[in-house]
Amino acid sequence: MEIAKTFSRALAGIDSVQVSVEIHLSSGLPNFFIVGLPETAVKESRQRVRSAILTNHFEFPMKRITVNLAPADLPKQGGRYDLAIAIGILAASGQVARDSLQHHEFIGELSLTGDLRPVGGVLPCAYTINKTGRALVLPAQNAAEAGLINELTVLPAKHLLAVCTHLNGSRPLPSYSNREKQRQDIPIYPDLADVYSHHFAKRALEICAAGGHNLLMVGPPGSGKTMLAERLPGLLPPMSEQDALATAALHSVSDRGFRIGDWKQRPVRAPHHSASSVAVVGGGSHPRPGEISLAHNGVLFLDELPEFNRAVLEALREPLEAGKIRISRTARQTEYPARFQLVAAMNLCPCGYYNDHSDRCRCTLEQIRRYRGKVSGPLLDRIDVHIEVPNISPEILERRPDERSETSASVRHRVTRAYQRQLARAGKQNYLLNNEELGIYCRLDRPQTGLLRKAVKQLKLSTRGMYRILRVARSAADLAGSEAIRAEHLSEAISYRNSFDGG
Repeated sequence: MEIAKTFSRALAGIDSVQVSVEIHLSSGLPNFFIVGLPETAVKESRQRVRSAILTNHFEFPMKRITVNLAPADLPKQGGRYDLAIAIGILAASGQVARDSLQHHEFIGELSLTGDLRPVGGVLPCAYTINKTGRALVLPAQNAAEAGLINELTVLPAKHLLAVCTHLNGSRPLPSYSNREKQRQDIPIYPDLADVYSHHFAKRALEICAAGGHNLLMVGPPGSGKTMLAERLPGLLPPMSEQDALATAALHSVSDRGFRIGDWKQRPVRAPHHSASSVAVVGGGSHPRPGEISLAHNGVLFLDELPEFNRAVLEALREPLEAGKIRISRTARQTEYPARFQLVAAMNLCPCGYYNDHSDRCRCTLEQIRRYRGKVSGPLLDRIDVHIEVPNISPEILERRPDERSETSASVRHRVTRAYQRQLARAGKQNYLLNNEELGIYCRLDRPQTGLLRKAVKQLKLSTRGMYRILRVARSAADLAGSEAIRAEHLSEAISYRNSFDGG
């Protein structure tokens, strides 16, 4: 009996599961079977593996070959198991040493000539393999991604022959050691200094950046809503190593894949308003992360908010609260993190010129009501800050060479200090404070409590809306370096709920 076992990895969401590739060679008519819920691309590896072995002058066993991908109840997809299967067959037939197989894991697709081709989802696999103490053998194009895990031994290879000579001990593969990510500078984002005037909107951006709050901007076309939204990522605190790895892992398992140049970049996703629910929240026959997950630890910008399909907008409600999305299919469930910062922009009416003092708007009240009604109250209730962004007058634009706004770097410095206060106080940003923590960290005196009650009554806010006011007020206090929420902080937070009536 000739048998060998190698190790590889399957993906389940952003988690990786160890797959034992068991190879059995037995007497009988020559045949090649792959079992263990392989999809079509996995079954087709029989032809790729056979050709790669033969073109490199190895002997392909003329026996009954059975390849078992365990666990058997886990679906296997793609060409990522090619290398593990080929090495297993060569080891079972005595052409590659078996001694070191237990110390390696293999990921990679084979060409017909034995060249290794890159595969997706390497980063989650590398993160889990690091805990096992094994080395990871993979295509050279994937080495930089796997190298983000500092302690992992990454052995990149370009060809099947290089892997075989490594396992046989004649020519070891060099370990990947290029840790460029540790020396990367602060990512470059559009600068807030490019935005003239709009002081109220820029202050709202600063508070949202400090506390992680969601933002809705309402104003006529060309008033600068998109320009402001593009500058929010540059105000956010630098990403931690853990957050950067989580974001990179999501992009790694997506169809686009992860690019090493995006390391520690705050993701900014801006789907078109024609995007489907699956594109935005994730899904498909083989579930993939959607825009909300690809924006994890970053910004999701929805321009022309009412033009999105109503079902798409309503699907955002649960992820905004939970910070994750669970995609259920008949066979299994997949969960992706989705802790994003929502920035939405819309007009006040279908034509966009309502109340801009230009007399260009011809929309009827019924048209305006239907337009605003496309965005539901429950969704608006989950957005902490609502602001109006008016058009800038020509006089202000003429003076702009003499006016230089504050840079993103200086604002980010204040935001980072406020963010560190939040972590030191509660271990989380203000937007994550639960009701019990709000009672501890957002205490109000009697006059402030009366002001809040009056605002809730006049603005007809829900309990959720009231709590969001408290969170925003806490962020304003943190930016000011105040341990207590003062009247001016609470008044400012209330003003951000009074700027727009979505009804």
